[in-house]
Amino acid sequence: MKNKTVGIISYGTYIPLYRVKLSDIAHAWRKNPGEVVGSLGIIEKSVPGVDEDAVTIALEAAVSALHSGNEKPTDIEALFVGSESHPYAVNPTSTIVGELLGVGNHYLAADLEFACKAATAGMQAIAGLATSGHIRAGLAIGADTAQSKPHDALEYTSASAGVAYLIGTDEPVAELLSYTSYSSDTPDFWRRDGIRYPTHAGRFTGEPAYFAHVIGSSNRLFEQAHIKPGDITHCVFHMPNAKFPRDVARRLGFSHEQLASSLTVDLIGNPYSASALLGLAATLDVAKPGDMIFMASYGSGAGSDAFLWQVGKGIVDIQKQRKKRGELVDQQVAHKMNIDYVGYLKNTHKI
Repeated sequence: MKNKTVGIISYGTYIPLYRVKLSDIAHAWRKNPGEVVGSLGIIEKSVPGVDEDAVTIALEAAVSALHSGNEKPTDIEALFVGSESHPYAVNPTSTIVGELLGVGNHYLAADLEFACKAATAGMQAIAGLATSGHIRAGLAIGADTAQSKPHDALEYTSASAGVAYLIGTDEPVAELLSYTSYSSDTPDFWRRDGIRYPTHAGRFTGEPAYFAHVIGSSNRLFEQAHIKPGDITHCVFHMPNAKFPRDVARRLGFSHEQLASSLTVDLIGNPYSASALLGLAATLDVAKPGDMIFMASYGSGAGSDAFLWQVGKGIVDIQKQRKKRGELVDQQVAHKMNIDYVGYLKNTHKI
């Protein structure tokens, strides 16, 4: 039996209102602001409100996705939430979101954890379920709040956002042509149970971790799909800082023009599980029917999921809906309120 066409039916995004400038964080710790901003390439990062967590952020993104595609909550037959900041160790984020959306009871729910690629693992799982005919549509969500210890290097980049993708077989606005993964036991970043903040291995996170895995998944997808970078309209990568996605794109043979539309990191930082997904959403917001989009996520520990999408005619209606409601990624980036470092600590650390 021929596999069904599967892809993105609709998508939604949510970026919290608040921002803190990296220069303010640097000043608080008596660091040189110019050096910090210059080394990371990020101006400011998004910060959750004091009453926001991964559940509320995931819910906002999910509501946006349903509105964009004029879909009903009861159409959802699987709901996976990927996050590093689930509010509960025992009590799923996915069922809270499903309850608040009004999905009902007949759906598969699961919380996923794999550092920053937890949500793309969910996308693959839903694609498999839909292609096999077990479900018609499922919702994959990536949502995170800033998790970083004060005065740690991560404090300058860890951000907050949520992205939701309704994936299924009903007239996708972006067809999933191919996907693959590359995984290994490379513990460049970790957080033990009961420990509040993650630990990282400094420069070890670069070559043997991020670059090895993203390049590994990307090259495998090129071979599997019989494509080369020149065949692709847009590329998207996980964005732990502003330099890594630019560097890996260059190494793989992509141009700056192919990457440019996805670079949300420069203005809001790295929202962990939502990072690559937000870059994909920003790209879909400007994509044209027929465009080919390549995406590779990354999760510490370590792994990378790579995807190839082809944009369909339905993207035009989604873009109009999102623009009308002020939900395009660039609109949400621009809609902001800056707070100082003390305000940031109050919001994220509840001091």
